[in-house]
Amino acid sequence: MKTPISALLQAKSPVLHSIAPTATVQEAVALMNAHKIGCVVVLDGEKLAGIFTERDLLTRVVARGLDPRASTVAAVMTADLRTITPDTPLDQAMTLISEKRVRHLPVVENDRVIGLVSIGDVNKWAVDHLRFETESLRSYVAGGYPG
Repeated sequence: MKTPISALLQAKSPVLHSIAPTATVQEAVALMNAHKIGCVVVLDGEKLAGIFTERDLLTRVVARGLDPRASTVAAVMTADLRTITPDTPLDQAMTLISEKRVRHLPVVENDRVIGLVSIGDVNKWAVDHLRFETESLRSYVAGGYPG
């Protein structure tokens, strides 16, 4: 699938939930719960500083016995990020998700975060694409293909 990530971004909500690195873990979790999302992008002004995920909460806060009201997002976020651009082909993003074992990929253009792609977004796109392809092939085999 050579479809660029920009096509996937156009098909999903443009809302990007973010939080400052100085925010508390409690504030980040409240934001994630309010929007029923698995992560928030951490922005220092407009600069991507990291990402805070449910996995970070479990492995870096709960497992260490940290107080979420006293711990900052900067202290427990994932700072070593894998990012993609709007031109990144979908199959390359899928490979990155699989090989690097990540669930979210920030989409960066001109040093600005313009979106976030999750493993769920990629799976949905792939399933929809395969469903369309399957129906097209069935139609062709059944003689209903215009041409």
